[in-house]
Amino acid sequence: MTGTLSATSRRYVLWATLGSGALVGGALIFQALGYPPCKLCHWQRWPHYAALIVGALTLWSGRRWLLPVGLVLMLVTAGLGIYHTGVERKLWLGPTTCTSTPIAGLSSDELLAQIQGAPLIRCDEVAWSLFGLSMASYNALFSLVLAGLWGAAGRRDQGAV
Repeated sequence: MTGTLSATSRRYVLWATLGSGALVGGALIFQALGYPPCKLCHWQRWPHYAALIVGALTLWSGRRWLLPVGLVLMLVTAGLGIYHTGVERKLWLGPTTCTSTPIAGLSSDELLAQIQGAPLIRCDEVAWSLFGLSMASYNALFSLVLAGLWGAAGRRDQGAV
């Protein structure tokens, strides 16, 4: 996968890059509106930040070998979004640094220590939802669409020289 991108593939990369920018921008707007991010929310943002850089480099250089990097970044953040959604829905446990633990059997001193050590923003509580989907769920869905754009850019250029 060497060489330069076709015009159509460049458009796919542009839309994927703008999509990551929109997701990060939306997250920052929600944060400004009083929805502070939890630890997992921050983790989901990092691949988008990296995709902005990869997208800019791809558009600037036209190098096709960067396309799989963008694809993998979007699959990583989609996976993190699915994981976070599972934590929010109590399907599995999240990081102990941002979820609560059972309090049954704790002494009053242990309970007080747990309360004092609890994170301010919990990963296992939905801060906002629309149509039953949380921000983590939307990140996963939109990131899969963006992964499709990165993949389409690569497939479009498979036959290019």
